[in-house]
Amino acid sequence: MKDIVDELAAVQRGLGRATIPAGEAATVTLKRSYPADIEDVWEAITDPERITRWFMPVTGELKIGGRYQLQGNAGGEILHCEPPRHLKVTWVYGENPGPSDVSEVTVRLSEGPGGATTTLELEHAAVVDPKLDDEFGPGAVGVGWDLALLGLALHLRGGELTPEEREAFDASPEGREFATRSSEAWGAAMLDAGLDPEDVARRVANTTAFYVPPVTEPDGQ
Repeated sequence: MKDIVDELAAVQRGLGRATIPAGEAATVTLKRSYPADIEDVWEAITDPERITRWFMPVTGELKIGGRYQLQGNAGGEILHCEPPRHLKVTWVYGENPGPSDVSEVTVRLSEGPGGATTTLELEHAAVVDPKLDDEFGPGAVGVGWDLALLGLALHLRGGELTPEEREAFDASPEGREFATRSSEAWGAAMLDAGLDPEDVARRVANTTAFYVPPVTEPDGQ
């Protein structure tokens, strides 16, 4: 339990607004420092072999103007790549996406004192359907990014989970606890942004129910 709390507390979360080609967008921002040098973190987030070890398998032409595809997840175009500090991609999920479905993910890295640590700041800007926003709020994507940054932390510490082990973690008591507390952390970010507490509570409850569905007992139990 303490490890889960510490991992979530290591991330600073923020909400904002931005203008992207798809239109006026809502942003979620996550900021976390890692005990690794900037070159190591940059390689971990840009090398296909290493991305697979902490996130998910990725294919494509990984250069500016090229396209990438995460297995069973989002894909898009690489808009900007400035090693080892700045990466920006479009992020498109689902079949037959329209122009408003093209969101943007920007990652910036900066060195800590002496170069022994690296701070990663990730911003996801998306034009959000008002009905979905009202139902889930920023936790809809925020919980997923919290899980990603947790995987990166484990990888940079020398640990590794197979895709099957990552899937098993999501369904485990520890994984469910992490997602629940992450959803609550995004609720705190909404409160900090001045949102109505009742609206926040509803969104947190819906987001938690999405990521942590009730456990059903096998037939006959």
